[in-house]
Amino acid sequence: MQWTHKGSALLLAGALLALAGPLAATTASGAPGVPGARAVPRTAPAAPADPAEGPDPIDFAVVVDQSASLADKDLARETEAAALLVQGEISERSRAAVIGFGSSEKRGQSPVREVCPLTAADASGRERLSECVQELGRRDTARMGPGTDFPAAVRQAVTRLTGTAAGPGADTGTGGAGKPGTPKVVFLLTDGKLDVADSPEYGTDRESRQSNGAKRLVEELARARAAGVQIWPLGFGGELDRAALTAMAEGGYRGACSEIPGSAPRMRVVGTSAEIDKALQETFAAARCARIAHGTVGKPPADLTVTIPPIATDGSLTVAKHDPEVRVTYYDPAGRKVPVRGEFDGSSFEVSGVDGPVEALRVRNPLPGPWRVHIEAPAGHGDREVAVRAIWQGRLRSAVVLDPASPRAGEQVRIEVQMQTRRGVVITDPRQLEDLSVAADLSGEGFEPVSFRLADDGKAPDAKAGDVRFTGTLTVPASATGALELVTRMEAPGITSDRRPLHAVTSQGAPLVTAALSVDGDSVRPGATVRGTLDVTNNDSVPHTLRLGLADQTPGAELAVAPGTVTAPPNGSTRIPFTVTVGRHTPFGVLGGQVTVVDAADGRTLRGALLDVRVVEPPTWWERWWKAVVGGAVVVLLVGTFVGIRFAFRRRRRDLTGVTLELCQDGRSLDSLTVRHGQSPGGSFAFTVDEPYGTPATLRRVPGGGSAAHVLRRTGAGELLLRPRGGAQVPVRTGEPAGLGEHELVVRGGRAAPAGGGRGTPTRGGRGMPWSRGPRRTGGGAGGGGTDGSGAGSGSLAGAGRDGSPGATEHDDNF
Repeated sequence: MQWTHKGSALLLAGALLALAGPLAATTASGAPGVPGARAVPRTAPAAPADPAEGPDPIDFAVVVDQSASLADKDLARETEAAALLVQGEISERSRAAVIGFGSSEKRGQSPVREVCPLTAADASGRERLSECVQELGRRDTARMGPGTDFPAAVRQAVTRLTGTAAGPGADTGTGGAGKPGTPKVVFLLTDGKLDVADSPEYGTDRESRQSNGAKRLVEELARARAAGVQIWPLGFGGELDRAALTAMAEGGYRGACSEIPGSAPRMRVVGTSAEIDKALQETFAAARCARIAHGTVGKPPADLTVTIPPIATDGSLTVAKHDPEVRVTYYDPAGRKVPVRGEFDGSSFEVSGVDGPVEALRVRNPLPGPWRVHIEAPAGHGDREVAVRAIWQGRLRSAVVLDPASPRAGEQVRIEVQMQTRRGVVITDPRQLEDLSVAADLSGEGFEPVSFRLADDGKAPDAKAGDVRFTGTLTVPASATGALELVTRMEAPGITSDRRPLHAVTSQGAPLVTAALSVDGDSVRPGATVRGTLDVTNNDSVPHTLRLGLADQTPGAELAVAPGTVTAPPNGSTRIPFTVTVGRHTPFGVLGGQVTVVDAADGRTLRGALLDVRVVEPPTWWERWWKAVVGGAVVVLLVGTFVGIRFAFRRRRRDLTGVTLELCQDGRSLDSLTVRHGQSPGGSFAFTVDEPYGTPATLRRVPGGGSAAHVLRRTGAGELLLRPRGGAQVPVRTGEPAGLGEHELVVRGGRAAPAGGGRGTPTRGGRGMPWSRGPRRTGGGAGGGGTDGSGAGSGSLAGAGRDGSPGATEHDDNF
């Protein structure tokens, strides 16, 4: 094996890659020894399924046009769009009804057909809705006329949502009025305009019927407005009456789910029925203050993806598969298959519509990131594209700090709010809270409620813009006499707040004990501590015992503050250090919550300070030692490179390539032989002198050498040595003859050794003697190098005594 500096470098690089490979795999996967495994973040335990903390419910009716103007494919798409709404609803406390409508033109016909009564959207209710909504696709012309009776459709939906009848002859509802304050919404799908010309209910002739129908629609919209029912019309096709759709949106209840633009009812028009499902889901999201994430589209078999952001706390993944034979499997962002029902890694799951054309996975506390939806279909059932979308909402918890904690009447207070999800994710990215509006309501004894805004703009009193800590100030009314209650409100597309109250009590006069808290902001690992400082001023004549505590902690966090109690000495100020220890099983990420200090004498909260701590994973072996490993590898690489280069240089110096051997006799040149590349392994060239009878002697290379060959070699120092067959090695100089039996050998060309680089071979008596009958050649002066730099010392080139005994000393390099 030929070793070079290039080979050593490659070997070292391979060793480093082999070392780094498993280390990198461990870091990236979080599972040593499992190639390709994906990192699974540590998360908090599942939050209890408290309905009060879930998304706010909504009562809605999907009203679908079944008139004769719709082609069968249009009606099928309307049916799937209605199924997407009832399956994708994110609150199990919501209720949904599905109603088809046409007209009533003869005996036995009705203008409306209630295919799904008002049904709770819980697990069993969504399954019932998945089945009954399919009835929309089956028209019965004997029981429903071909016209378009908008007044009857609106009346039926309003009656079902409110649980009240509208006078004589009106349909009575059995769904009930529902929980007070629950939004009531009608989503109306149509491809046309009012058509009751053939409905006897509206008059005796076609013209009066149309006019009376328009008046009746105004009356029904006024009834909807009075009952608090919103109307969201969605039209498609080229025969629409846009003015009528706009009138329906504006004629119903104009309340919105928030102050955010776009959440108030409005009409929408799309070109064809193929666009209905996407448009209707977007309309639905706007109506219930949710957001929609559009995923990918593909034909089975395929993997589709849709991304759920960190701020989402409740959501539904809807799969418009069109064919009930399509089978769906769901995978979370960690690549794990999730159950169709039950709890898993802090989330709860519930699948519905498996045997229908629309399927949905409802998730509570979803893991943020890209979700994968795998679709399969048997032969003959995979010809249609499947689309996946996610409807989600973020219900945020607020950690509120009131400064001072017990204000006096007429005193200005500072309010700071930090937000986190139920899963314990503290919101730190302002882009997740785009268009967020934060307000607070202060109420209490002795004054009317006061509302004010909070901002994250970096302007006083806010400390830093974009840190997702909203701050504001308010002066407590001078008439306040006792208990105070502060409630924060957060409004943004897809975001609602828990509206948990913060309770405080007004203080009378200057407080005897005041406190200031500060907690270091830092990134720590589980098991580490965070330092803080408590500054206390006690103007009382007796000491006060204060309790340090934690509030609004991230679910699953294992935090402990020490010391738990401190003593504030009388008539003075003191500074007390404390620590917050992060338990070893605390979830990774930003910690929510705050440190509080309470006066044990009266239970009054003196001060609170929000935590600004991020828990990070412990360093891996590679992260701790990579500098030492890389430094050592660099040293080894440098040493190896130096040794390799030196070795290669020495080998190159020993190479005899290009050297010409000339065979002479009595001053005549008989033959010559040039060493070619690869013929001098280890710096040695073996040759012999052939003396055929009757012809001049010739030189011939002897591959592999042997005892019968002469050998010319060059040392690592560049010195040329000749070992005649059966003799001892002697130095030679280029251009000068050396005895070789009956002949002389002259070495020419090639690289020469540097001057003075070799060792001379002294002769006896200071005279050089020839090897044979050739003329005597004298060497250079003692210790001097030859003119070619071969480094030979003084003495004869032959290096032997007159009697033929070797006169040279033994050389260090052996053959």
